[in-house]
Amino acid sequence: MVNEEEKSVIKPVIAILKSETVKKLGTQQENTWCPGCPNFVILDSVKQVVAKFIDEGKYKQEDFAITTDIGCHAKIFDYLNLSGIYCLHGRAIPTAIGMKLGNPNLKVLTFAGDGAAYSEGISHFIHAFKYNPDMTLVLHDNQSFSLTTGQPTPTSQQGFLSKSEPLGVFDKPINPLKLALASNATFIARVNARDIKHMNEIFAKAINHKGFSFVEVIQDCLIFNLDANHKDKMMYKIEDNTDLSLAEKLVGEFDYNSKEGKIPIGVIYQNEKIPSLEEKWPQLKSLMEKGVGWKGKDL
Repeated sequence: MVNEEEKSVIKPVIAILKSETVKKLGTQQENTWCPGCPNFVILDSVKQVVAKFIDEGKYKQEDFAITTDIGCHAKIFDYLNLSGIYCLHGRAIPTAIGMKLGNPNLKVLTFAGDGAAYSEGISHFIHAFKYNPDMTLVLHDNQSFSLTTGQPTPTSQQGFLSKSEPLGVFDKPINPLKLALASNATFIARVNARDIKHMNEIFAKAINHKGFSFVEVIQDCLIFNLDANHKDKMMYKIEDNTDLSLAEKLVGEFDYNSKEGKIPIGVIYQNEKIPSLEEKWPQLKSLMEKGVGWKGKDL
């Protein structure tokens, strides 16, 4: 039986799922993710959030654009009916910045994995916080290169055995949230891929943020690095935080190396006082005021 409290949660979700706009954001491409993969939930969440913005009249479908990296996560490019670019490994972030430079009015969403973004793409990850373009990075983190059969990534835990490291990972994983904070991030958040309601809330806040918003999605891989899975009991929700000293404490609570400690989820840090890339450059600011890209500019 479903109680009244559960009904209050289920009804709005069902209403969104029935939205014609959600259907229009889907494609006819065959989905090749493993059955039960958390990527299905992330895809549904993104479609629901974008559809809500469109239905409310805040944006049109053509106002959104996406970039994806290489990896299991990147197949979202085939299943999401939005314009965009399927990028080279590690290059989804600079491609997205290029799209923003071409048309600063676009709402750009970038999807990347912990392998691509934290290895080949690590320099782009760091400098994106410095430039602060008004875009959103959705980072799928399952602590393995799953598409290429389970090699360790920069966030894989010590001892992780794989074909490429049969003796196990010797080194401690990096903490990307600490790195983001040290790089002057203006929006850092973390979500659980199994909690679609909370994910919807955080994705919406990230898209609304004026600047580079970084959302780490903790998700399990059903095939590789199974020891990193099932961290739900460690997770706890926090209120939106704007205090830098508290953020420094929060980003250190999870070290990506064990199943001990706590994992805060929610908006870990937000600073709305730092201007975005588009606001810093008068040429881009002018394009935004006119609502056009360079193609529509009178030269």
